[in-house]
Amino acid sequence: MTDRKRPHDPTPRSETMSGLPLRELYEPRDGAPPAIGRPGEYPFLRGPYPTMYRGRRWTMRMFAGFGTPEDTNRRFKYLLANGQTGLSTAFDMPSLMGYDPDHPLAAGEVGREGVSVACLDDMRRLFAEIPLDQVTTSMTINAPAIVALAMYFAIADEQGVPLSKVGGTIQTDILKEFIAQKEWISPPRPSMRIVADMIAFCAKHAPRWHPISISGYHIREAGATAVQELAFTIADGIGYVQAGIDAGLDVDEFAPRLSFFWDVHNDFFEEIAKFRAARRMWATIMRDRFGAKKAESLRLRTHAQTAGVSLTAQQPLNNVARVAIQALAAVLGGTQSLHTNSLDETYALPTESAVKVALRTQQIIADETGVADVVDPLAGSWFVEALTDEIEAAAWKYIHKIDELGGIVRAVELGYPQREIADSAFDDQRKVDRGERVIVGVNKYVDEEEPPIPTLKIDPAVERAQVDRIVTLRGRRDRARAEAALEAVRAACRGSDNLMPPIIAAVKADVTLGEICDVFREVFGVYRDPVFV
Repeated sequence: MTDRKRPHDPTPRSETMSGLPLRELYEPRDGAPPAIGRPGEYPFLRGPYPTMYRGRRWTMRMFAGFGTPEDTNRRFKYLLANGQTGLSTAFDMPSLMGYDPDHPLAAGEVGREGVSVACLDDMRRLFAEIPLDQVTTSMTINAPAIVALAMYFAIADEQGVPLSKVGGTIQTDILKEFIAQKEWISPPRPSMRIVADMIAFCAKHAPRWHPISISGYHIREAGATAVQELAFTIADGIGYVQAGIDAGLDVDEFAPRLSFFWDVHNDFFEEIAKFRAARRMWATIMRDRFGAKKAESLRLRTHAQTAGVSLTAQQPLNNVARVAIQALAAVLGGTQSLHTNSLDETYALPTESAVKVALRTQQIIADETGVADVVDPLAGSWFVEALTDEIEAAAWKYIHKIDELGGIVRAVELGYPQREIADSAFDDQRKVDRGERVIVGVNKYVDEEEPPIPTLKIDPAVERAQVDRIVTLRGRRDRARAEAALEAVRAACRGSDNLMPPIIAAVKADVTLGEICDVFREVFGVYRDPVFV
């Protein structure tokens, strides 16, 4: 019987989304199962822990943050009541850029794409009635991350919770801001000093806190391939480890509290291979390049989020299927924490009903599919193991190139990763436009008319309320105490003392996020994106 092409038969892909070649059939010679090791053992290809989800399920974190702190506090409690196991905080654009709600550049953006947090009282209201020794919190903020962390630690102090018991993660990854997301304040080198101070402080005082989440997510969202996401993220990690060592820390003193954050896109097996390759690469780098001795220093632990860039405004219910498939890839890849996007996020911040479906998606994977019952169930797959080797080899080529340029900070200054990502984004869009990469509902199986879906709307009164609060705060605080605290921050920026203690003291004196970030602008300067050609 001969194969005959029918009009609706598929056209098989010859390569992954990253351009790695695909064979029609994989056989024993294509993979090398005996070399993959065991979970919880070097090189951690099969997972960072021996029992993986049989011992502990991944943390389910739904991104929450909109409007006032009270609005988001209610969403936190709603998610916890529905089975979420960790909090994840999204901040609005003024907070991310280091501006208070009454700054002219904040107009129209307060509380729009995240929660407005500009002072200690905002953080206090955000976590009202949430004991910080009983939850772990993730905060997605980068350039002003040190200020947000100081506020969180100050709230823990108010609750009587010692920093040794405070657990969570703050993103802090300023390198990926220069590479991809573009939410920065000061240039790369002083920004790296701030990161190093956070790493050093947490290593000594907050051992359960991850002071940085090295993020490939935003690199991928900007148009990078899976290979580029893997390579540039690992390169950022190398830069942060070197910064900690340059600050005088022993690598085993702080490396166990570094964590990673990956995007999970539509190419199911390539995404699984990416997670596996990342663990093996990181273990090798930490052992051979930095001389780490502790197993905890070699383990790459990660949060993952389904790909926001893959969601479509057209036929938005299709996004439920996309998110479920991506979430399954993250679990099979061995993530320690997972956020699933909501079907309506191409329109606005998610509604409660949409975010519940996204959370239930994780719970169905955990409790109904059986994939969490066996450790690393895809191990030894000829296809998966071969693809893992190929994606790792391609990523190493980028790492070596970055080393030749003088390291990741210098590579960023030269615009190398920025250009590579821009070229990949352009190539991918051309494939979509030509129909070479199918997006269901966009360039294939298109509907002419689509009914609207409900979306979350932010009341303009949110901005007025937050502006009034910050103006009132400045009027009622102890002015002399606030000015002295701010001057202490300025002196630390000009000197070499760790920035965390004076910033914690400043937020306790009701100095605002914008005022502290203005000191960064004054002392460290303001970064402007150069034009790379």
